[in-house]
Amino acid sequence: MCMQCAMGAMTAGAAATGARSYLQTRAWAWLTSARLHRITVVLLVAAVLAASTLLAGSGG
Repeated sequence: MCMQCAMGAMTAGAAATGARSYLQTRAWAWLTSARLHRITVVLLVAAVLAASTLLAGSGG
């Protein structure tokens, strides 16, 4: 993995974590602990998939 791809994946993960923190600070009744956990997993998986498919490294 090239450094650009690694940095893209780390940035995407940080963005997903920031979005989760934003959601956690809201006092929405429907946002239970279990739902927040599921949202976190979905955000992280989507971020890593987007970083790995949308960012082109030096090879391509």
